[in-house]
Amino acid sequence: SIGLQNRVSRVRAFPPVLCIKDSSKMKIVDYVKESYTELKEKVSWPTWKELRSSVIVVSIASLIIALAVFLMDISFKNLLELFYQHVHF
Repeated sequence: SIGLQNRVSRVRAFPPVLCIKDSSKMKIVDYVKESYTELKEKVSWPTWKELRSSVIVVSIASLIIALAVFLMDISFKNLLELFYQHVHF
């Protein structure tokens, strides 16, 4: 059961509740502190050289994908124009 119960009078006494506003503020402050500590001490950040090479790879891949989408768009546009030229509604 939740809380304490007096066995004789059968009255339940719940544990004291701290002020909710202060408690939630403290949780947020603790969360921010723990996040900062984790980012500073536990995360392994890439070196500038690794970061630059990753940026280059992602940029080239993005350009290739954009070019492929552009070519598909042009192809479908031309196919639909050809189709609608020959179909009369």
